[in-house]
Amino acid sequence: MKKKAWGLSKTIGSFFTKQHKLMEDFPERYSYNPTQRWNAELESYFSNAYGPQNFSRISKALTRPSCYSCIRVNTLKTTPDAVIDKLTAVLKENRAYISKCDVAGLDNVVFVRGSGPHTINYGYAADGKPPKEVLVSRKCAEAVLRGAQVYVPGVLACSAHVEKGELVAVSVSVEQPGVDGGWGVGITRGTVLQGSQTDPYHLERSGLYIGQGRAMMSRSGMFRVTEGLAVDMSDRVFHLPSFRDVLEGQIFLQNLPSIVAARALDPQKGERILDMCAAPGGKTTAIAILMKDEGEIVAVDRSHNKVQGIHKLAAEMGLSCITPYKLDALKAVCVRNESEDLSDPSCAKDNHGGHIQDSNFMKSEVEKIESITFERLNAEKDFKKAVSNEKANESSYISKADIRKEMRRKRNGPGRNQCLGGKVEKSKGFAPHSFDRVLLDAPCSALGLRPRLFTGEETIESLRKHAIYQRRMFDQAVQLVRPGGVIVYSTCTINPGENEALVRYALDTYKFLSLAPQHPRIGGPGLVGRFEFPDGYAEEWLRPGEEELVQRFDPSSPLDTIGFFIAKFVVGSNEADLQNSSS
Repeated sequence: MKKKAWGLSKTIGSFFTKQHKLMEDFPERYSYNPTQRWNAELESYFSNAYGPQNFSRISKALTRPSCYSCIRVNTLKTTPDAVIDKLTAVLKENRAYISKCDVAGLDNVVFVRGSGPHTINYGYAADGKPPKEVLVSRKCAEAVLRGAQVYVPGVLACSAHVEKGELVAVSVSVEQPGVDGGWGVGITRGTVLQGSQTDPYHLERSGLYIGQGRAMMSRSGMFRVTEGLAVDMSDRVFHLPSFRDVLEGQIFLQNLPSIVAARALDPQKGERILDMCAAPGGKTTAIAILMKDEGEIVAVDRSHNKVQGIHKLAAEMGLSCITPYKLDALKAVCVRNESEDLSDPSCAKDNHGGHIQDSNFMKSEVEKIESITFERLNAEKDFKKAVSNEKANESSYISKADIRKEMRRKRNGPGRNQCLGGKVEKSKGFAPHSFDRVLLDAPCSALGLRPRLFTGEETIESLRKHAIYQRRMFDQAVQLVRPGGVIVYSTCTINPGENEALVRYALDTYKFLSLAPQHPRIGGPGLVGRFEFPDGYAEEWLRPGEEELVQRFDPSSPLDTIGFFIAKFVVGSNEADLQNSSS
């Protein structure tokens, strides 16, 4: 597997050798050379974990996007070869280099090469005057670096007298330390940029120019309207092809480590699987495709709109085995009082459909509840149908508002309350030990996402809060997996406290858990050791021999991925221990 990972590194590394001229001797101000600013205590912590030089490389890598786009092919609808042919035709003008992944287990992955950083001539040398400029927010700039355009909400400031169609330089405003110890942009939306050294925040924009493009509206228009395309980017520091509205349902743009995480879960046909923090649904749909859409995937998220997004993505990809619910993952285990032992149909059904051995009486009662619930639902459907038919016969008048609503629906596609039957279904949780496998892609500090231009607000205290939150979620996951089942835990952060420290907590708290090998394995080893903070708190990481059983993706490595971490646990069959975990 290490040879295959090395081969993949060479494939991805070769993308770097086919770029345009790099920013070598370009003036420092009109260049892209950002500096990642860390909290001092956090920088010391990470330098100790990775070593000063390696952490410096990681910090630099975080400020730049990956040199390629990773595409997961929906093999239930098409093939990687067919997708490559279609993308070659679609991206013909961009002359994109497209290749198939040759690692076993990742044969549904296609790479599309990008390039950068590029030298951009902003035109200031022709007459000695600074170029006209549009200053955007950090979040807008991070999206532009990934291939997006500049939209009105992201514009903060602009040069005077910019007219529609003019060529403008695009720079980014990154948060700066304030006098109160906090961080902020400190620039008022609508500020006029002069481009000279007397210009407010002139120095702060040095080395933070991300490209140039055509203004799609005048300066006054940018600050008069609330939406719309502000700048059409024609020349970028980093070129990454856009896949918006390309082969919908056939491909999904996804980070390589996320695809590996779904593979590591190793889902099988007919199994019942829980995705605890499923939005936006990338890993959920990846699991469904690996199962050939046979089985049941329960996907939960606490956001109504995000659950609707999972509905929409599943429908777009033609997947029927995914059941999304609105549910807080911290309340994923169904807890019933004695008085409501059989009053919750969802919990009863969950017990019945899971791997818990119920008594015949319990099964009988569950079947009765299911039957009554089914009849009641059918009755309600018949009643609603009758009422709707009656109303249709009463009047055929259609208001203009209804017409406009229908036009928006057709233009925008299925949206909130229109995906697969409308309202989001809520859940009160699931019975213990009722899933074969659980994926916990936990909410985290996201310190591995790229490009990331600002990390200053994160502190030791904030990272500890993330870790506590993740442990509580993991406690829920352990209760939900059946004996002999699997838990895959993943994050998109470089923080050992949310990664290796969680593994140490899991293995020390639940003796029936053990780390399992992962396939495919293309990431690096985990961190071994411990770290003692100035306040005396000691953080324990992995022990010797455990580091090769996890996957850590270093954003500065030849794989050029986001920072990511994956751990796979097998649940032992000790019923006493499992019972204790439930209690």
